Amino acid sequence: MAGAATETEIYTPADENEKLEAGARRLAVRYALVVGALLLLLLLELTIGAVSVPLRAVLSSLMTGESDRTTWTRIVLQFRLPRALNAIFSGAALGACGLLLQTLFRNPLADPYVLGVVHGSQLGAAVLVVLAGLVGESYATGFGWFGDVTTAAAAAIGAIAATLVIMAMAKRVSLVTLLIFGLMLGYLCSGLVSVVLHFTDETQAGAFRAWNDGAYSGISARQLRLLVPLITVGIAMTLASVKGLNAMLLGEEYARSVGLDVGRARRWAFLCTAILSGTVTAFCGPIAFVGLVVAHLSRGLFQTSDHRILMPACILMGSVMALATDLVTHLPWAKHFLHLNAVNGVLGAPIVMWVIARQKNRRALEL
Repeated sequence: MAGAATETEIYTPADENEKLEAGARRLAVRYALVVGALLLLLLLELTIGAVSVPLRAVLSSLMTGESDRTTWTRIVLQFRLPRALNAIFSGAALGACGLLLQTLFRNPLADPYVLGVVHGSQLGAAVLVVLAGLVGESYATGFGWFGDVTTAAAAAIGAIAATLVIMAMAKRVSLVTLLIFGLMLGYLCSGLVSVVLHFTDETQAGAFRAWNDGAYSGISARQLRLLVPLITVGIAMTLASVKGLNAMLLGEEYARSVGLDVGRARRWAFLCTAILSGTVTAFCGPIAFVGLVVAHLSRGLFQTSDHRILMPACILMGSVMALATDLVTHLPWAKHFLHLNAVNGVLGAPIVMWVIARQKNRRALEL
């Protein structure tokens, strides 16, 4: 008893403050590591490729718009920088979506691709291809700025439609069953894409198939001027919802008990998902596994479930993963057969298998 009293007496608020400060330092170090990895990958993206560009030339091109060779400047500013920026913003968007959906459905296997939201975006874009063909214009090129806007809108509408279906089913089935339903919804949308493209010509269908591979390359500066603001708005909306997401971690009943309007929070989160995943799919095609993988990597690195920490972490980690996988696909291979989703699959599928294997039963799949 005396020993216990002594231990209590020597514990002071200063000890608690030291623990908090140590935790803050560890958090800062982890954020610094992620930001450092992001900056390193960005420089590698701009220097490595079929044509090697010296770091000095890259920095000169970025700061002054000129370098020792005009070719180097053109490669950096017209091809690699737009691709890298696209990867940074699109990866951030998919990382945020993955965490959002895993929290909403309390399931570690939820993400826009698995739940069929991305496939809904594909269907929306396919419908746009047919409509563009009816007026004799080339998909995504014949309409200029209007084409960019309508592409994003069509993909977002498809994502919203798929999300509404998932929302309706979420009230009727278990969370594990909902994942299976999402997979079936994805297959249905993919089938409908083939049916829709049957009514267009080979040129239009070929353009869609090229887009359908999924890639961060090929984006123009004009398209970036639309993609960046849309994703910025979507991420800002997501960051504004972290308090509600924290409340939902303990279940809807607890969230209601602390005054959260659960229905409104769900609608807000699904709107964020539709904006972010729809925009990414419109300009990059269907990107798989990023949201799913990033959420797990962020939880593992930061060792927390607090969305005030996890959401910024997922945003940064999404950018890191997107840059890393894009860099792998653009390394100067002797034979170039790698596709972005193939690299994402090599990284993502083992993580999904590990998450499933470590669960003792189906109910444990719920967070």
